[in-house]
Amino acid sequence: MMRPKCAWRFALLLAVTVMSGVTTAGLARADNSIVFTTEDYPPYNFKENGVDKGVGYEQVVLMMKDIGIPYSIEMMPWARAIALAENEQMTCVFSTAHIPERDGRFKWVEPLLIDRNIIMSRKGSGIKVGNVDEARHYLAGTQRDDYTQSLLERQGFPRIDLAADLELTIKKLESGRIDLMPVSEKFYHKLVAEGHPLEKQFVLTEQKFAIACNKAMPDDLVTKMQVSLDRLIADGTQARIAAQYGLGPVN
Repeated sequence: MMRPKCAWRFALLLAVTVMSGVTTAGLARADNSIVFTTEDYPPYNFKENGVDKGVGYEQVVLMMKDIGIPYSIEMMPWARAIALAENEQMTCVFSTAHIPERDGRFKWVEPLLIDRNIIMSRKGSGIKVGNVDEARHYLAGTQRDDYTQSLLERQGFPRIDLAADLELTIKKLESGRIDLMPVSEKFYHKLVAEGHPLEKQFVLTEQKFAIACNKAMPDDLVTKMQVSLDRLIADGTQARIAAQYGLGPVN
């Protein structure tokens, strides 16, 4: 057992160590470097043979090179990616659906892409729905804290199965554990091209995707990013990037 005097000294040393760690962590964010978080969600942002790429990813890289501000990009599960952007000052998340529920929670740089959301099912499931009213009779699933969770809730789906990530939701759909799943139409086409047994039911909504930055992000940095993105759009770079991934024009 530690003697009282030694225990006191140990506690003091531990407290100093912890406080030093907190201070160091704060200093890591004290400069003007920006941390971007994102998820593996083709064709917006994804890894291929260990290389990061995607429509959103490439635009972010070009923007940051243009404005000359230090940055990093970290790929992680979506729920963590968006939570970090909401809670860490110099952090942004992409490619983020700009929906009403998120509007006041972030500062926005947009658009990276405009896409349509569809409802899909497992091919051969026998499910045939043409609108939201018919779809509500089935069990829909999506990943937790994704914009499609809010989308399903707004559309009045009474039963929503929430998984930890996108891959697990797709596995649930293909195994018959859920009936329907909302997804980007462009991502749906990629899944089908890869051989996933899926079929489109109907178009749910049109959606704008953007960079969502923490509310405390300095306005001048957000403005610089927006001006740079506007240039990518105006000179046709954004359209060329989209075409490289088999996508149509953003606007």
